[in-house]
Amino acid sequence: MQQKPILKNLVLVGGGHSHAIALGLFGMNPLPDVRLTLISEAPDTSYSGMLPGHIAGFYTHEDCHIDLRSLARFAQADFWVDRAVGLDLENHQVLCENQAPVTFDWVSIDVGSTPKLPSILGAAEHSIPAKPVQKLLDWWDQFCHQLCHQRPAQSRTISIVGGGTGGIELALNMQHRLLEIESDVTLHLFQRDSQLMPKHGLWVRHFFEKLLTQRGIHLHLSETVREVQQGAVVCRSGLTIACDATVWVTEASAPDWLGKAGLDVDQDGFILVNDALQSVSHPQVFAAGDIATMVNYSRPKAGVFAVRQGKPLFNNLRRIIQQQPLQPYHPQKRYLSLIGTGDRSAVASYGKFGWRSPLLWFLKDRIDQSFMNQFRPLE
Repeated sequence: MQQKPILKNLVLVGGGHSHAIALGLFGMNPLPDVRLTLISEAPDTSYSGMLPGHIAGFYTHEDCHIDLRSLARFAQADFWVDRAVGLDLENHQVLCENQAPVTFDWVSIDVGSTPKLPSILGAAEHSIPAKPVQKLLDWWDQFCHQLCHQRPAQSRTISIVGGGTGGIELALNMQHRLLEIESDVTLHLFQRDSQLMPKHGLWVRHFFEKLLTQRGIHLHLSETVREVQQGAVVCRSGLTIACDATVWVTEASAPDWLGKAGLDVDQDGFILVNDALQSVSHPQVFAAGDIATMVNYSRPKAGVFAVRQGKPLFNNLRRIIQQQPLQPYHPQKRYLSLIGTGDRSAVASYGKFGWRSPLLWFLKDRIDQSFMNQFRPLE
């Protein structure tokens, strides 16, 4: 009598860019005798490259979100809409918020990151973090809806904490949408450093400082937020700005359950991985995207790396299942950033160089649309 093969369990936790790409590849290259499971707290996942354009009103929700349910069906994967809250590494189980633990032989984690909320009074209670993205979008849709139906219009104020690329793009694209609906909203942006966007070249930093000022967005450089109140932001200098909402777009951090599970993590809680995107402490665990820190490469938490890790992650998951040697992934040192300016134009940032043109927006849009097109239709 022929013995049935023993199924192996591969569990993907999170629907980030790397996992979306890996799922598509599993759909095109299925592995026999492997049960594939995806666990995600939402039925779709946003593509970070198009989110600022969505905030501005250039893209619909469907334009910039990947349907994970459809993607899981294509990959012949079980799909659980739930939030992972822990790992039992001894018993090889993912602990979930609403269902029984999910057993794995190998697990890959791509749950993204959230803005780091330091011990600032009121920050957790009275600010809207830029991630998880869906919470930000829910608030933004509601805020714009209220403004659209508010007659007569009342003056409103939004404060944005964080002067990196994310905060800049958010401010410019929010302003575009607000002007479209003819709302009287003032924007303030707080940056603890003396310059904006410290990871970019001098031309790019100066360009965006000038552009924000020209657009009437109030810049508060070298201002560290000390307290977030129900209706105000208070800085260490004593500067206090009354506002209706505060959006937090600062350095990224990781959920604490990863370190508590016993994984080796960095100082911000991100999983330490080797060149094969495999945990340095637990070989049955892989990680990619923002949640992973490569021990041999210092790279920013940027979507470009999450996208490019998708195929190497898939290859190494396939290889470990088939008991083959893993292959190293070497991320590029420099990469091109295309930063939208909220008016269907964009800035290219590459090392010390920068350039602005509407043509760059069309290039960015083409790249983003090409990325999304690989996920539709899949059935």
